[in-house]
Amino acid sequence: MGKFRSNFALVKSLLANIRIIRVKPSINWFLAKYMGKFNLVDIGGQFFIHSHLPSVNSKAFTRFINEHLLARTLGPSHAQISLTNACPQNCRYCYNKDRSGELLNTAEIKQLIQELKEMGVFWLGFTGGEPLLNKDIVEIIESVGDNCAIKLFTSGCNLTEQLAAELKKAGLLYVSVSLDHWEEKEHDRIRGYKGAFQTALKAIDIFKSVGVHVSVSAVLSREMLQKNQVEEFLKFLISLDIHEAWLSETKPTVEALWNEDSVITEEERLSLVRLQDKYNKEERITINYLGHFEGGEHFGCNAGNKMVYIDAFGEVSPCVFTPMTFGNVRDKSVQAIFSEMKERFPSESCCFINQNYELVKKFYKGQFPINKEDTLEMMKEVRFSPLSEFSRLYYKR
Repeated sequence: MGKFRSNFALVKSLLANIRIIRVKPSINWFLAKYMGKFNLVDIGGQFFIHSHLPSVNSKAFTRFINEHLLARTLGPSHAQISLTNACPQNCRYCYNKDRSGELLNTAEIKQLIQELKEMGVFWLGFTGGEPLLNKDIVEIIESVGDNCAIKLFTSGCNLTEQLAAELKKAGLLYVSVSLDHWEEKEHDRIRGYKGAFQTALKAIDIFKSVGVHVSVSAVLSREMLQKNQVEEFLKFLISLDIHEAWLSETKPTVEALWNEDSVITEEERLSLVRLQDKYNKEERITINYLGHFEGGEHFGCNAGNKMVYIDAFGEVSPCVFTPMTFGNVRDKSVQAIFSEMKERFPSESCCFINQNYELVKKFYKGQFPINKEDTLEMMKEVRFSPLSEFSRLYYKR
């Protein structure tokens, strides 16, 4: 839809949640400016800003207003759960492949989901490994309910038209298909899997056919940034006729990336922010860059504060990119673990792992995640950056 109609639909949808007028004017003004950087996408009557937020006319977005902006719950707003560690691909930057243990079963995952929702989670991401390899994924998604946005991160492996239709019927709202390069040979090399490129393209077509919000989840290497190749990649993604390009850069989560040459600079982050704004103005595709969302000028990094990650074995981490654990949900409730973690994780204005990978390197003993005892010792040495703009407004009395 055109920019005027998009803004009008956004205002209309927000005002339909009448309680939003009780939110502090400074926060509402912040949200209006932030959301205005994106184009509202209408999919079956649901209005999407981007896939890191629920549709603005959904029950999940109403929970965001009521529980987080008004009631100011101490719990997380976003959570990710790994449904399995199994994956046929072998990405160099994968944040999960070195984790191990006893897999959570379906009943444990479903109980965990309900506990997270009770804590305040209104956006839930399912990841892996390859989550489609979990034979109970439809049952798991169906258990979430219609008051929590559900996003699936997948390589497309194991997808069929029937499974996609069942996922949509169960409540799947968004899907991000992994695609890291516009050249087939290069994408397959990055993924360590022959056929990864064609698998991803097929999955995109299948998900588009069932009517969910479809994005590509792209991990940009620093080399791609330095060679000015990002726009070439974006033009390729536009040709796929998807709703969104969900961009992040490689994170120094794994040993191979614990060096300064692999970590994005602030100047490079801002160049991607400018690129996002440029393409969003053209209205051909929504560009949703994680470094824009978590930049100090917006919401900042909320790892361990408003974000929580539970791996396939029940270990609780601040986010998918932080290879440390504060406990296992089999030993203690996720609420208790999160509360202990949040005491050590104030919201801040820049990515935690980008700033602290040297400490991860220091406390690493050959196995991920770093155990709780060493995690607590490591946290004594962490120095957090100032609050983001949103957090300054949110916490100002």
